[in-house]
Amino acid sequence: MKNFYNFILNLLPPKNEIKKAISHFSKREYFVFLSLVVVFIISTLMILENLNKSFMVSVAMKGGSISEGIVGTPRFINPILASSIADQDLVSLIYSGLMRKSPDGSLVPDLALKYEVSEDNLIYTFTLKDNLYFHDEKSISSDDIIFTINKIKDPIIKSPKKGSWEGVSVEKIDEKTIKFTLKQPYASFLENTTLGIMPSHLWDASPLELNEANTQPIGSGPYKVSKVSKQSTGIIDYYDLVSFKEFNLNEPYIKNMTLHFYPNEEDQISALIKGEVDQISSITPANAKILEEKGYRIESLTLPRIFGLFFNQNQNQIFTDKNIIKAIDLVINKDNIVKDVLLEYGVVINDPIPPNMIDYQTLSNEDTTTYQEKIKKAEDILNKDGWKKDDNGFLHKTIIEKNKKKTIDLEFSISTGNAPELSKSAELIKENLEKIGMKITIKTFEIGNLNQSVIRPRRYDALLFGQIINHESDLFAFWHSSQRKDPGLNVAMYTNARVDKILEDAFITINEQSRVKKYAQFEDEIKKDIPAVFIYSPNFIYIVSKDLEGFSKNHIITPSDRFLNSYLWYTKTDNVWKIFSEYQL
Repeated sequence: MKNFYNFILNLLPPKNEIKKAISHFSKREYFVFLSLVVVFIISTLMILENLNKSFMVSVAMKGGSISEGIVGTPRFINPILASSIADQDLVSLIYSGLMRKSPDGSLVPDLALKYEVSEDNLIYTFTLKDNLYFHDEKSISSDDIIFTINKIKDPIIKSPKKGSWEGVSVEKIDEKTIKFTLKQPYASFLENTTLGIMPSHLWDASPLELNEANTQPIGSGPYKVSKVSKQSTGIIDYYDLVSFKEFNLNEPYIKNMTLHFYPNEEDQISALIKGEVDQISSITPANAKILEEKGYRIESLTLPRIFGLFFNQNQNQIFTDKNIIKAIDLVINKDNIVKDVLLEYGVVINDPIPPNMIDYQTLSNEDTTTYQEKIKKAEDILNKDGWKKDDNGFLHKTIIEKNKKKTIDLEFSISTGNAPELSKSAELIKENLEKIGMKITIKTFEIGNLNQSVIRPRRYDALLFGQIINHESDLFAFWHSSQRKDPGLNVAMYTNARVDKILEDAFITINEQSRVKKYAQFEDEIKKDIPAVFIYSPNFIYIVSKDLEGFSKNHIITPSDRFLNSYLWYTKTDNVWKIFSEYQL
């Protein structure tokens, strides 16, 4: 720019000639000349400024900070035992895996330089990148990968990830090469390798559950712990994290990230309003609406979670009658539940596979039947099936059993958790079903008690609950007949030999198009048998700082996935010429 100005000056006459010419001006000519000079200078500067701007772009700059509020208390900040939201959030920021999920849902190498797959899809060989380090500056080797995997597989530790590594053996080839051998092809095996790798030199010295590294974690992820603040009771208040300069996908833009922990959602929201934190996540729709009205930035995305009524035929024989379940499906006003309970932070579903998980679902036709038409259709189905209303308006039916007439009532109980969305949904479902004469009892339980005393022993007529489906392969756990008994997750007690075969084949089918066809067949079978009524998928709700850029909400499966591209977040920008933008970090 300086050279440009010198070029302009060289075009002008010498200074003494300008002075000589001006000395012959009249007073009026002098002021006209001066005005033209001022206009010329201003115009030139404006042209130069606009020209300069045309070559400028805004780029992310390093620096800045973000603070976030989380409900819960960290306890096991390691990839093997992390189960709470607080633990998983910290693991996502502090640890790196061989592979990493990218914002578009694909998998990209993280610690891995490359990987090779055998023709039979049974052997995966990974090669590590050069110069990989943990936060304590110790080098990462294949020994750390093998240590982490073997600890997950250890039956004594009881890692929640153990099932994903069943039938997988791991072998060290050399310091930078690891080989995984599978007993059978596994379509989602690569997703397993996003598991955070732990430094064996820190964890091998003491039992996993007692190791100080559970609350003083050291990984190789984008952020490392710089400070831990604890109360006198030992409860953790917050973690100060600082960007890790040696992070192999480049040092994060945001330098400091602080995670504050609160006992409940009310305290978390209060901290946001007071300005103690910039962001909070996983809040209820009711609170999200309040914050939205206050002008906070809301980011939300439909989660791969299926909420519905799952019927237990072993507990209540009326569910062997498909006509009853068809009527239930028609009468439940799903739109109202999404509107009145989720406050539009969710979508209506009619299938066992989460929306947008598999491409073919986008081709399904929209149902244009009105709710009143659905009620009429349900009443016609039940009436044709022999159900009549008694004096109290409830449905009953006379059947012949062992050569004797017997009257049965159309009644059942709905068991669910005491979470606001579940209990409110149950009440609306009861209102809907009682309009056509079904007698419904709602049984509400604490979530822990629901799991232990109701779901595990299968003591329920109908269960209003949700399934978290991280990958299509998870459908095996929810619908294969081998999973009907605890600890299996087939809460509909569903049995269908054809579905079993489809799920078994899909589980080992690597080709995506072939796998999608099999899950389409699975869905068709479920629609025929109607073992459950699918109601809604909720949204993940995130209150985000208005200054935050680079955040991607696509393909969030679990809340901690919001941090997958945290190293690309930024709050500071600068303007540089386009030709230099590719060199900015």
